[in-house]
Order: sequence, then structure tokens, then C-alpha cells
Amino acid sequence: MKQYVSFFKMSLMKGLQYRIAALAGMSTQFFFGFIFIMVFKAFYDSGIKADITLHQLVQTVWLNQSFLLFIMLWYRDGEIFNMITSGNIAYELCRPTNLYNHWYARLIGQRISGAMLRFLPILVVAFFLPYPYNLVVPSDFMTFILFLVTLILGLILLVAISMFLYISVFYTLSPLGSTLIFAVFGEFFGGLTIPIPLMPKWLQVVSYLLPFRYSSDLPFRIYAGHIDHGEAMVSILFQLFWIFLLVSLGQVWMKSALKKVVVQGG
Repeated sequence: MKQYVSFFKMSLMKGLQYRIAALAGMSTQFFFGFIFIMVFKAFYDSGIKADITLHQLVQTVWLNQSFLLFIMLWYRDGEIFNMITSGNIAYELCRPTNLYNHWYARLIGQRISGAMLRFLPILVVAFFLPYPYNLVVPSDFMTFILFLVTLILGLILLVAISMFLYISVFYTLSPLGSTLIFAVFGEFFGGLTIPIPLMPKWLQVVSYLLPFRYSSDLPFRIYAGHIDHGEAMVSILFQLFWIFLLVSLGQVWMKSALKKVVVQGG
């Protein structure tokens, strides 16, 4: 276990070096945050009926932007893709480690380091905006704890999902195609394209049956007070179920893929 903790630490420290990239990312996230809020306000001003208030929706928008690296499926490690497509994966296979666990720890570290550099300034600015465009503290301490638990479990779940993206490249040798499929499908059913409370009822049911919403929609609606404590507790059990299932399937698929790897060259 110590070796995977070391991989995590190295990835975390490496990611914390890219401060200028984080600054540019914050600017982009502020821009898109205001764009989304203006679009939603226009919908509400037109008389749209939804079971979530504009202020609750605004809070989910700022949390989405603050923890974007925790929830976006299109974020990728180009070095891993390059290792697979170029044949340099041979060096990884020489390590006396489980490749799935190695990459999993690495990806967790990357996402946490990126979020650490960005989330606080966005949250601070969002707290000082006028109502209803501002972020507020949760209604009670239990809500905040449930938010943290579901956010962390959501990150673990998202990396488990993204591992299927990397494993698929062993077969397709096309990182771009795999990324587009995962990103479009995952972000839509995760509520990042259209918030799940604004979807038609039948589409909400489909979203609840898939794992994507448990990494993005769930923790942020808990924070906003749109999901109560009872539903949050049940949802945590679903998060644990999906994590166990997807990690297990990912391990099996990785072993199968590695049995068929052909490395060309001298």
C-alpha cells in the first residue's frame, strides 16, 4: 500500500506546480459560472416551473466550478494515453506494482492537486456576491458533513469511471474518440449539461439509475439543501455500491487488456 501512497503524493506534488494554469482555469470557470447563472435566471424569469429554486441552482453552479476537476470526465492524463499508444507502457509493466492501482492513485492525486489550487478563490468570490447569485453556508453542520462525504466518494467513483476510458484505449488506440464518448454521455447524465431537477421526469429516472450523478449532482444538491439527510444517506450506499462494482470490473478488464498487449520496437 505504501507504494501507491507514494504514487499519489508524487502526482499531488507535481500537480501543485502548475499555478499559472490554475489561474487561467479559474478565470475560465468564473466566466462559465456567470454564463450558466444568467441562462438559468432567464429560464426562471420566463416562468419555468421546477422543484429547485434559482438560489439552490446557483449554489450548485458555483460548486460545480469550484470542484470542476472532481467531476469532469473529459479531464485526462495525456502521458498515460501516450504510454499506451506509443508502446512505452512496457516500462510501466516492468514495475512490481498493480498497474490499475498505480494509475488510480496517480489520477486521484492529479485531480486533488488541481482542485486545491482553484476551489478556494472561487468560493470566496461567490460568497460575497449579492443574493440570489451568491453561495451560502449549508443550513446545518450535518448537511456539510454529508456534502464532504459524498464529494470525496464522488471523486473516488469518478476516477473509477475514468479508468474505463484509459483501459479502452488499449483496444481502440484512439484517446480522442474514447474521451468524447465518455465525456458527452457522462456529463449529460451527471447533470452537468442540464441540471437533473430541470430534466423531464423519465430522464431523471434514467440519470438516477446510472453512476454519473453520484459524483457531481449528488454532493452539490446536498450542500444546496435540495436533497435531505435521509436521501443523502441512501445515496451514500449507492455510491459505495458503484465504487465497489466499477473498481472490480476495472481490475478484471485491465488484466484482460494486459494479456493482449503487444509492444513493438527494438
